[in-house]
Amino acid sequence: MNSFSPRIEISLSQIRENTQILSDLYLEKGISLMGVTKAVMGDPSIAKAMIQGGVKFIADSRIENIQKMKSAGISTQFVLLRTPLSQAESIVKNADISLNTEIKTIKNLSYHAKAQNKIHQVIIMVELGDLREGILPYDLPQFVRETLSLPHIKIIGIGCNLACYGGIKPDDKNMRELSELVDLLEKEFQIDLKIISGGNSANYDWFKSSQNVGRINNLRLGESILLGCETVSRKAIPGLHRSAFQLIAEVIESKKKPSLPSGEICQDAFGNVPGFLDRGTRQRVIIALGRQDIPVSSLKSIDQLKMIGSSSDHIILDGENHNLEVGDEVRFSLDYGGLLAAMTSPFVMKQFTDCNSQVAI
Repeated sequence: MNSFSPRIEISLSQIRENTQILSDLYLEKGISLMGVTKAVMGDPSIAKAMIQGGVKFIADSRIENIQKMKSAGISTQFVLLRTPLSQAESIVKNADISLNTEIKTIKNLSYHAKAQNKIHQVIIMVELGDLREGILPYDLPQFVRETLSLPHIKIIGIGCNLACYGGIKPDDKNMRELSELVDLLEKEFQIDLKIISGGNSANYDWFKSSQNVGRINNLRLGESILLGCETVSRKAIPGLHRSAFQLIAEVIESKKKPSLPSGEICQDAFGNVPGFLDRGTRQRVIIALGRQDIPVSSLKSIDQLKMIGSSSDHIILDGENHNLEVGDEVRFSLDYGGLLAAMTSPFVMKQFTDCNSQVAI
């Protein structure tokens, strides 16, 4: 009898090795790494593997994930990537550092830091073209001036985010602009900015081609560590594992059926009017996985099975020449969106394939 499915199988050793290779690579030019755990729901065992591989910080966008990792005994510097005003009290309590773009939010962090007798550290994010979060460069000096006036807040760095919303590629121009802003702020305010976080997994090509990384000394990596690729064109990074995560689903039907439905075609369950190609009678396989679990476009069959279609609960595959029977399992690799959905879904079991995979507390 097979293990429970659908399930995602996770290799902690591959994640640890990917982290070590990337940590060593980026350190050649003086760049430390934050391991980003948001795609894996802040899983403590995965965070531990990243720390063992050499990341200096663990970063997540949900304070609940940071709380989970701390409760599991993970000891490191935690960075919150998304800072809601309404969660300021919990942020000060649980995160060592937060990324910020709004003075109202930082004032609230200062209030709660005073109440908790803490100094909360912030990295100020600057807008360099991608149009997600960030302060426009010409507004940055005034923002820093106001932040410096707040008690119980310490500015420890600035950063930027690229290739997420707008798909803007990190390059020498925008990385040089970030370095120049650091020099300007340090000179004007007589401060020492320790962390200059130049971006994420999309910075790989810039890093490899750049002769001078300037003031950039930190990157926030999730996808590169977890899936072994950069995120500008999703090319594999040499030496990294690409199969640390595999999604497995069970065959629940395997029958010979026509390729064309019979009757009048109308909208499907998702409001689309489907079209079909007549390929004659084929072996059609249905697996217990559907759109409620994962975006099907995120899946790639390891066994080269062609996906015919999907509904909320089922994915239909062309099983011709594969001899799949009810109870058999099929395996898929995942892109980042698929990993995010599978790790978030309560219907997909998470299973570590390495021995001694549990976090030691």
